[in-house]
Amino acid sequence: MSALLESLFGGLSIGSVLLLSALGLAIVFGLMGVINMAHGELMMLGAYTTFVVQNGLKKTALAEVYIFFALIAAFLVTALIGLLLERGVIRYLYGRPLETLLATWGVSLIVQQFVRTVSWQFVIGLTLFCLLFFGAFWILSRRPDFERIRGWVIGVMLPLSAAIAIVISFILGQTLKLAVTKPWFGTQGVDVTAPRWLRGGLQIAGGYQLPYTRLFIIALTVACVFGVYWFLNKTPWGLRIRAVTQNRSMSSCLGIPTKTVDALTFAIGSGLAGVAGVAVSLLGSVSPNTGQAYIVDTFMVVVVGGVGKLIGSIVAAGAIGTISYIIGSNALGPLVSFSPALKSFFEFFASASMAKVMVFALIIVFLQFRPAGLFPQKGRTVDA
Repeated sequence: MSALLESLFGGLSIGSVLLLSALGLAIVFGLMGVINMAHGELMMLGAYTTFVVQNGLKKTALAEVYIFFALIAAFLVTALIGLLLERGVIRYLYGRPLETLLATWGVSLIVQQFVRTVSWQFVIGLTLFCLLFFGAFWILSRRPDFERIRGWVIGVMLPLSAAIAIVISFILGQTLKLAVTKPWFGTQGVDVTAPRWLRGGLQIAGGYQLPYTRLFIIALTVACVFGVYWFLNKTPWGLRIRAVTQNRSMSSCLGIPTKTVDALTFAIGSGLAGVAGVAVSLLGSVSPNTGQAYIVDTFMVVVVGGVGKLIGSIVAAGAIGTISYIIGSNALGPLVSFSPALKSFFEFFASASMAKVMVFALIIVFLQFRPAGLFPQKGRTVDA
């Protein structure tokens, strides 16, 4: 009983992490058809936000509840970054999944390099350029003849904003020696310490312990699932998102602002990635490569569950997490001890990396019979 409970809880905890990381991707990929390869980097930024909030509140009375402030901060930070990504890149690539894959993959590499090596001088220059160029673009877009002068605005403001930003950042860099300082975290990993009330675990029969950290992640996942379900099914904006998903042209004819819906959907999906980053930060060190460790598993959950299906993501995450844990921990080894061949087979895959190989193989076989996933789309959603 103890071994069975350990296997079920281990699989459930892994599945909850996968589901939490897949929720945002399920919204973006399932509802918008955008393959966001930068989803893992949004998780990484959420994890780093947790580290920053922890250090900021370390010597205050809120140190023991910093995790709740980190959840809010991570959601807002990554939602804002996702909104900028959608407005600046994704909005021009809707209906072209391969282009979105390449573009967001490039964004993921840029974000990783930012975290590793970018200096204050570069950050100041980039911020000035964005304020000058996009600020002027936004102000001039209010003119009634903006479409006529759009090319002229870009041709003039782009080099002018770049020149001003380069000069000012160079002067500040030489004056304040900013080029040799780095605002980010470098290549080394940083550690997030769980609050005291999340350390230890719940003792059960057989001497097995359910870690409080894993229980917290499971509870957080449940809360996020219910929050997403409530938003999509019980709010006006959720109704608009579902309407645009089913029939964009008809929704636009009925007065639904489809561009606003796209931006909101991408921002919410990105914010959920940040929340997943908070959970991931409690499980190990945070580094620029943190997101890459989860992006493939996250896509597996979305594809196996069925594109755009929340219930499918839940079932797929639980199944993949449980199977991965059972195979990786060799929980089946004692049960098949009557067969030396089967026992040696499961022992061969009894590691995290080999368990992932086995899960990949099982998913490939599964998709041969159900290529649309556990819960395929039906009706208008398929035709749209």
